Amino acid sequence: MAPAAVDFDGSSSSFKRVCVMDAGGSLGSALVHRLLQRGYFVHAAIHSHVEMQSMERTIADKKKLKVFHTDPLDYHSIVEALEGCYGLFYSFEAPSDQPSYDELMTEMEVRAAHNVLEACAQTETIDKVVFTSSATAVIWRDPSDSTPSSSDFDERNWSNVNFCRKFKLWHGLSKTLAEKTAWALAMDRGLSMVSINAGLLLSPDLTITHPYLKGAAEMYKDGVFVTVDLKFLVDSHICVFEESSAYGRYLCFNHVINSNEDAMKLAQTLLPSEVSSLSPSMTVGESMMVSQRISNKKINKLMVDFESGCHSE
Repeated sequence: MAPAAVDFDGSSSSFKRVCVMDAGGSLGSALVHRLLQRGYFVHAAIHSHVEMQSMERTIADKKKLKVFHTDPLDYHSIVEALEGCYGLFYSFEAPSDQPSYDELMTEMEVRAAHNVLEACAQTETIDKVVFTSSATAVIWRDPSDSTPSSSDFDERNWSNVNFCRKFKLWHGLSKTLAEKTAWALAMDRGLSMVSINAGLLLSPDLTITHPYLKGAAEMYKDGVFVTVDLKFLVDSHICVFEESSAYGRYLCFNHVINSNEDAMKLAQTLLPSEVSSLSPSMTVGESMMVSQRISNKKINKLMVDFESGCHSE
């Protein structure tokens, strides 16, 4: 393991070499840019040659960037990308040739998480892992399990995998099992890990077919339909990495879809212009407000000092 004392004050430091995997996605690409701005040396692990070329074109200063072609199912390619790094930012996005989430995608995501955490355990320099998960690994539970004391959701909750299988909530199932696999390996191997359980990322390429949106009407009614913008999500990742007191899981979102107005605005960005209708369960009652039943207090508390530091940069 790397030495515990790591300087994250923005000055040049040999400890500030990190790997971002998958660096080709919306989150990964933005993380690479933000980390370079903060003075990090970055290993950008990308899954396709097209993404590699795109990354190399969009980065002006390449002195602190090294791009790797990796496959999350290829252990040796992961080890190569991690070499010399003291931190990993890991996220999994479905391959472009995989049209939708299903049970096979779940198996793939779990295997990838296992490979990546095992590679981290075998990389002596790795000091900390930031694992991107999802709010869908928190919010899905069988209504029959609910009790008054467990009516609201926070980081202590895990989605019910049997419930997810029964209703084909593959995104929730994949994220839950992959994150549990990662935590089990991290604890077994003595790795320092923090997870970010993100809401629906409002990225420019978001469409109505995104697997997170399966069950959106139910999320809305339950007060747990949450979204996050890219800047807040990127800053949250860097915050939990740099903050030594960060621990465990962090639900990460900065907006709750809990009114018809919110739902209509989101629909307008997701649906083709000729489609103007939403699920009836999300449009009944013009002024209806759904009570929020999910908390992001933990990440907000940690982000206070980080955001004030960013404004002073």
